Amino acid sequence: MLDRYSIALIRWPLKQAAKIPDKIGLTANQVTVSGFLIGLLALPAIAYEHYWAGLLFIALNRIFDGLDGALARRQGITDAGGFLDITLDFLFYAMIPFAFALANPDQNAVAATFLVFSFMGTGSSFLAFAIMASKRNIENPVYQSKSLYYIGGLTEGTETIACFVLFCLFPAYFAEIAWTFGALCWITTATRIWAGYQTLKDNPPQDKAG
Repeated sequence: MLDRYSIALIRWPLKQAAKIPDKIGLTANQVTVSGFLIGLLALPAIAYEHYWAGLLFIALNRIFDGLDGALARRQGITDAGGFLDITLDFLFYAMIPFAFALANPDQNAVAATFLVFSFMGTGSSFLAFAIMASKRNIENPVYQSKSLYYIGGLTEGTETIACFVLFCLFPAYFAEIAWTFGALCWITTATRIWAGYQTLKDNPPQDKAG
């Protein structure tokens, strides 16, 4: 729900910042991988209960994630880059609940498992619709600069990162936050399945012979 507003807010600063890596010869894919490697450091930081360090690595990962998109728009968006970006993003999203499960298995493990389970719902509905929308040439009027069709929902990227920030700021309440956000994810999954099914049903594949 908040992605369209956050993207509008950060688009100009990221566009300006992308001039620096572009000038020194870095590619968008290099920025994507670098950001993911930095984000991986959140795993040991959180697992050893250094939550402020974990928050720092999460923030750096998200900055790189925004920067690679801005750089890709300067250098040319590619399917390979989009594939790399979304795959590493989903791995990063699943890693954070896992890190909190390692930090306090007795208190956090079940809630973390539920949240990762919920991410499967939002992730699969997102990716499955993107594939079908691409086959049918269905354009997204909101996220036209994305390499994939971004179907909306109650819990998108901005909400997920806000949830991760809350985890790090209030680690003692991880379970409560995870159960709540996981439930919201299932609302997103249900609405995406319904909306996606109806959209695809009303937009059958075009006859190639025609």
